[in-house]
Amino acid sequence: MSWQRVLTAQETNRILGCIKRSVASRSREMILPLYSALVRPQLEYCVRLSSPQYRKDMDLLEWVQEMATKMVRGMKHLSYEDRLRELGFILEKRRLQGDLIAAFQYFKGA
Repeated sequence: MSWQRVLTAQETNRILGCIKRSVASRSREMILPLYSALVRPQLEYCVRLSSPQYRKDMDLLEWVQEMATKMVRGMKHLSYEDRLRELGFILEKRRLQGDLIAAFQYFKGA
């Protein structure tokens, strides 16, 4: 497991804990902007920077997303995949986008 991913997961988990403790309302309108502004950029940066190759690394970053989706009120009854689709928290799409950009740059000769 990469130390960068572990540090990113720890830091984003701390941010989620701060959000959980400081925000009284767990509505989608409150959690989604906070997640998008504070947590998601760090996860996306980690995904794009080092493109996780191992399943353990991907699971670690997905675990942070799962904790964020569980914070939203009224979504605990849904499965993890349904919560992701409902909220739009998809890191896999970002991973694929980064791979496509890298492939394009390789073929272009950059």
